[in-house]
Amino acid sequence: MNRRAPASGIRRYVNAVNLGGLAIVVLSALPLYWMIVSSFKGPGEISADPPTPVPKAATLGNYAEAFVRNGIGRYLLNSVLVASVSTVAVLGLSFFAGYALARTPLRGRGAVMTALLMLSVFPPIALVVPLFLLERQLGLLNSYAGLIVPYVALNLPFAIWIMRNYLVGVPRELEEAATVDGAGPLRTVLTVIAPLARPGLFTAGIFTFTATWSEFLLALTFNSEDGHRTVPVGIALFTSQYTVPYGTLFAGAVAATVPIGVLVMIFRRSIVSGMTSGAVKG
Repeated sequence: MNRRAPASGIRRYVNAVNLGGLAIVVLSALPLYWMIVSSFKGPGEISADPPTPVPKAATLGNYAEAFVRNGIGRYLLNSVLVASVSTVAVLGLSFFAGYALARTPLRGRGAVMTALLMLSVFPPIALVVPLFLLERQLGLLNSYAGLIVPYVALNLPFAIWIMRNYLVGVPRELEEAATVDGAGPLRTVLTVIAPLARPGLFTAGIFTFTATWSEFLLALTFNSEDGHRTVPVGIALFTSQYTVPYGTLFAGAVAATVPIGVLVMIFRRSIVSGMTSGAVKG
């Protein structure tokens, strides 16, 4: 009896943890489910009381309104361009910077890493006014470069922090073996280290892409022309002075969420590997 009691207690604890985890998943998925379901509802059904969990008469009218009348397709293409270029630039710079911090003897390395973390959480709203004045003088307003440059600068510190911590765990013996085989420093980094750093690159890339994809404040401030607006700003401008097209907003939100969801599903194993193997190392 004494042996069964601890086992029973552990079993109850595990069941409670599983139920708690299930409840968290359900609560997290509920807003996403409601957004998707509401995007297929008509205006009358969206405002129905009590709300309907499943559309009674599903319609694609909201998506037609979002893509045809409001031009969300153009906003999506703008976001893809800005987020992709920003992510590639951040990954290239952060990889070499992280490698230098991981391999080069540097006095005050701890202070550098702390500074990188502090910069990564610096509020962008504090930079809006000076960046706006600077970009106006440089002629970068209403352009893709006007968003790409600050996005790279804002996301680079955290990406460097991730890459440095991941590359610390790559054995130095691999580089020494490549040097013995006659490979130069650049070739060693690109052909030996870079393939091993893919989980860290995927992790930094997903964080950068999602941050630039969903960024709103700088995109709203720097690009006032419709041709250069990104999808968060475009969706926000669906509303008018007298009406709020909730169905169109839900459809636009679904269209903006799909690319991020696809990326996370494709690279989920690499992301988890990069976070657990690299980002938590000191």
